[in-house]
Amino acid sequence: MQDRCEAKGVEGVKGQDPRKALDKTGVTSFHAVYANLSASELVAAALERLEGVLSEDGALAVDTGEHTGRSAKDKFIVDEAGSRADVWWNATNQKMSPAHFTRLTDTVRGYLAGQELFTQDLYAGADPAHRIRVRVVTTNAWHAQFARNMFIRPPVEDLESFTPDYVILHAPDLALDAETYGLRSSTAVALSFEQNLIVIAGTQYAGEIKKSIFTVMNWLLPPKGVLPMHCSANIDGKGNSALFFGLSGTGKTTLSSDRNRPLIGDDEHGWSDDGVFNFEGGCYAKVIRLNKDAEPDIWNASHRFGVVLENVTVGNGGKLDLDDASRTENTRSCYPTDFIPNAVANGRGGKPCHVLMLTADAFGVLPPVAKLTPDQAMYHFLSGYTARIAGTEKGLGDEPEATFSACFGAPFLPRPPAIYGELLRKRLAAGQVSCWLINTGWTGGAYGTGKRMSLAYTRAILAAVLGDTLKDATFEVEPYFGLSIPTHVEGVPDQVLNPAQAWADKAAYEAQAKKLVALFEKNAQEFAADVSPAVLKSVAGAAA
Repeated sequence: MQDRCEAKGVEGVKGQDPRKALDKTGVTSFHAVYANLSASELVAAALERLEGVLSEDGALAVDTGEHTGRSAKDKFIVDEAGSRADVWWNATNQKMSPAHFTRLTDTVRGYLAGQELFTQDLYAGADPAHRIRVRVVTTNAWHAQFARNMFIRPPVEDLESFTPDYVILHAPDLALDAETYGLRSSTAVALSFEQNLIVIAGTQYAGEIKKSIFTVMNWLLPPKGVLPMHCSANIDGKGNSALFFGLSGTGKTTLSSDRNRPLIGDDEHGWSDDGVFNFEGGCYAKVIRLNKDAEPDIWNASHRFGVVLENVTVGNGGKLDLDDASRTENTRSCYPTDFIPNAVANGRGGKPCHVLMLTADAFGVLPPVAKLTPDQAMYHFLSGYTARIAGTEKGLGDEPEATFSACFGAPFLPRPPAIYGELLRKRLAAGQVSCWLINTGWTGGAYGTGKRMSLAYTRAILAAVLGDTLKDATFEVEPYFGLSIPTHVEGVPDQVLNPAQAWADKAAYEAQAKKLVALFEKNAQEFAADVSPAVLKSVAGAAA
């Protein structure tokens, strides 16, 4: 590896000064630096260093160890005078003192100085007017390949003059002493908005790299009047965008990957006066029990050289076992967006015509599709509801568990949710956008009694919404949430559209609906003081 360090620089060009690759990082000494290596070089390095194994199709499969998901309780924002008043301090955005952050960064920089380092210079933000330059410094080749897949790769000619706006110091194998650094555990994900610095230590899970930059974009864009969004996006033949909001497991990636609608991106976007733009250059898809026939684009994209697979089982001969959840239900595939056949090359689209808010309601109460008024759209955006079930996460019982995440991405919001909610309200009002609630969860009963909504039904609903064939539809209003439900959608049985009709046990449905309304009411207390009474009154039974 030392020979490669001396011979390789930007995209394989010889003779780059390694110190330039560490400019602005604070790492002033080094053992070996591999700057902006190509995918083939990074995969070769990862295999040489025994960081992972190849599948039969050439994907790099890695094991993230103890951490198979984000360490939400180990995220910190530095308590600095210039940002303190604007941060949404909570259990996720925990305060870290400047003194502890200095001690942490000194330790991590010292640790990095003794390791082989892989750096990648990348963009976040497909719109040049709103992009930032990110330098990732990590000790693992596979994490560098993850970052290379996940963010936007600058043209080679841009790398010579590249100066980062934000730096990520990534030390996944460094276990920290909690007391020394004011931590909860041996893991830290710490962000300084004044120093433009992110430090990640003690976790191999690569999603921390991706989501830390999403947090930064959520910090930087609202003052510019740009709405950052945790959503997928695609476009129609005229360039008009559709947005798919939803928490993990609701179908954002699956439903936005449509061969008839070019994909802008699958997870993080901005909405400016000029339209929608992707923050990333890659996709990070859940692949547990991925079905080739139901999701061919994601399947094919995940079976290629250059892909990084997290915690996916590789069997004899390199064959992937996507049904094996022995490590985690949160198995992931990270691949460049252009691995999707009809991805939008520049990561940008026009102004949205449709906003879809996805939920996987395991209580079986919400309809498969409902048209939202602007006030209802605000309410459901700030609620950010879905439900988790036993088998998908450790510690869950037999009953569904309601999950509310403001703006469908509370862990990544450094500012109060009302800031983002108000930006959404303004965007919806200015663009006359149609908004829809889509339930990809259970029908005919709750989890354990009913059944999961057919993907074919959901796709038929999307075709009707995006094709504007519901403009003249007849709607009925259900009594619990005040939702307007179409009485007919081509390709979907009429009795499925209204949950009250889909349940055989009407009394059980009524009890379940009242239970879910009460959960929404309780959660609405979190944002009731920050929205107009009209928003609260728009949902039947909501807290007033």
